[in-house]
Amino acid sequence: MNKAAIENSIVTDMQLAPEGHLKIDWVEAHMPVLSRIRKQFEAEQPFKGLKVAISLHLEAKTAYLAKVVQAGGAEVTITGSNPLSTQDDVCAALVEDGVTVYAKYNPDPVEYKQLMIRALETKPDLIIDDGGDLVTILHSERPDLLEQVRGGAEETTTGILRLKAMDKEGQLKFPMIAVNDAYCKYLFDNRYGTGQSVWDGINRTTNLVVAGKTVVVVGYGWCGKGVAMRAKGLGANVIVTEVDAIKAVEAYMDGFRVMPMTEAAQIGDFFVTVTGNRDVIRGEHYDVMKDGAILSNAGHFDVEVNKPELAARSTSIRTVRRNIEEYQLQDGRKIYVLAEGRLVNLAAGDGHPAEIMDMTFALQALSLKYVNEQYKQIGKMVVNVPYELDEQVARFKLESLGVNIDSLSEEQRVYLDSWQEH
Repeated sequence: MNKAAIENSIVTDMQLAPEGHLKIDWVEAHMPVLSRIRKQFEAEQPFKGLKVAISLHLEAKTAYLAKVVQAGGAEVTITGSNPLSTQDDVCAALVEDGVTVYAKYNPDPVEYKQLMIRALETKPDLIIDDGGDLVTILHSERPDLLEQVRGGAEETTTGILRLKAMDKEGQLKFPMIAVNDAYCKYLFDNRYGTGQSVWDGINRTTNLVVAGKTVVVVGYGWCGKGVAMRAKGLGANVIVTEVDAIKAVEAYMDGFRVMPMTEAAQIGDFFVTVTGNRDVIRGEHYDVMKDGAILSNAGHFDVEVNKPELAARSTSIRTVRRNIEEYQLQDGRKIYVLAEGRLVNLAAGDGHPAEIMDMTFALQALSLKYVNEQYKQIGKMVVNVPYELDEQVARFKLESLGVNIDSLSEEQRVYLDSWQEH
């Protein structure tokens, strides 16, 4: 047991550690790609003598990523990226494994931010971020901690949007790898991971049937595609709302109804927001919603469903089930919000399946190694995961599944590389 980690960490209850260890052991058994990288890191020690700060949804799969980075020689500190997705038993187990943890379930907003700052005050050389929170704090509030940071990796669409805005304005002070934009991230994590975990969270929380009901998916990016696909599989009638004409055509050709939110609000039973933008469900939509409509969010921040405008229309607000708030409107209608409008798949569930996060966190681990080796050459900008790392993760995944694929012959390579007539 690491004495320093225990003395420095801020967690809810160290007595919860045994249950946390069981959770971490379970996901480790189902994350073969990350386990393979762990063996590689143990041999190579790519982070020897370095400090790494991680801000991700702090549950078992994230804990295993922290242990893999630690196996590479790093001194690891971790904090949560959402107050309702942190699992206290996992935090306690990580502390016993020598990781310094600044996280607890459902801290108030001030404490939540202070826990992030404590993680940054360890003066990390490298960071793994979710939503751009660590990067934003470093640049806007604690520039005194910037100097030692070599670079990092970003997990989410929302975070990459923030980073690219900083990059465009010339404000980014170190390189960040856009892990979310890698093929092995968005094709699988965003689509299959979000698609399944969102409905895991909704179904676990509401205990209501989905078949035959109308589901409104707000946003048809890769996460929205996954949510819509799984809703269809559960027997729902699916409507998609969009602001992007190309994505709207894609949703239409995928077999879904497409319409403005003002129309969809009148007929939806379940609503899932996955846009990365604010106020996509707001006042005028509440005015026409059916009695009993259920609202949930799967975007990073809890701003997609405008709760203040809903509260302003309500005569009472009460918690009717764990993670379900009932808003009774002045005309007697009731609208329900799941998980306070935060990420429903993590705040009201266990997040993406372990086999999916195996690929995503393998990308995170390899990207962190890459940025540590290349940060001087990359410069202060947002860059994509090198294709070679992306493909390596896919090949590791295929091998873990016992799946073989073909290879090009030399003649085929020459054919594809030639522009002349054949």
